[in-house]
Amino acid sequence: MTLDDDFGLTEETEGAPGDEFEEIDVRDTEADRIARAQDREFAEFRKRLKDTEQFKLDDGAFDDATYAAIYKLVQDGHMGAMGGPISTGKEANVYEALDAEGGDVAVKVYRINASNFQQMRDYLEGDPRFEGLRGDKKAVVLSWTRKEFSNLQRAKAAGVRVPNPIAVQRNVLVMELIGNEGDAASKLSDVDVENPETAYDVVREYMRRLHSAGLVHGDLSEYNIVVYEGELVVIDVGQAVTVHHQNSDDFLRRDCQNVANFFEREGADADPGELYDYITSHADPRTEGDKGAEGENEQLRDDDG
Repeated sequence: MTLDDDFGLTEETEGAPGDEFEEIDVRDTEADRIARAQDREFAEFRKRLKDTEQFKLDDGAFDDATYAAIYKLVQDGHMGAMGGPISTGKEANVYEALDAEGGDVAVKVYRINASNFQQMRDYLEGDPRFEGLRGDKKAVVLSWTRKEFSNLQRAKAAGVRVPNPIAVQRNVLVMELIGNEGDAASKLSDVDVENPETAYDVVREYMRRLHSAGLVHGDLSEYNIVVYEGELVVIDVGQAVTVHHQNSDDFLRRDCQNVANFFEREGADADPGELYDYITSHADPRTEGDKGAEGENEQLRDDDG
């Protein structure tokens, strides 16, 4: 695949304050209550879904509460039908699906028994949005799912091209499908970049906008940027941390190293140190939200209790 246009740089928007400690609710969800109730309608829905061929091979990602989360998303009109898997991983699977109007969406299902549970904790524990988080796997994975939804919202508000977040329920996230059914977007690593300087400028600008919004991606590389119809789209923002995280600067330097090294190999004039200096000198994360930290952290502790 060849990439040779302006890469769809979106217009920068004012966005949300970068450093506000927004509330992220990690209490039991309606899906948990549905799973406990086990009513006949839900039981029939679960049986139909479990009998679908693409789920028979993947029982590890689908406990009763996960089926209940999908059931609730269908009830709320965010999903109409589940399709096959787009990608499978140790922490999550991503599926094609249809919304209530028949449009394409992507459904990301995180496994409660995620193999990189401790790595998730490392990213969450330094994030002020999750102070007081319990240590059990369910709390961590559900928090991670809410965190990805929140990060997508914040990135989109800042003018970064990411999949549009649609809904979240427990460990299930519904978002825009980048591509069409059977025509998934290609990773940047898999395309022929004919204008690497322009592509690099777009990615650099998205990194600056993220930082101005108070976020660091934390795992940005050619493998977490996809290309579809000439647009560069940043994906997999679940691990993104706020600039308050004790490791945020290390994560930003690593992102700069990965991005600059890739584009240098493609022929662009890219340097990790210069990229880091550009982002930190041109971004302006707000700090007014610090005053609200105490109240929100108390709310999270109450939710976890």
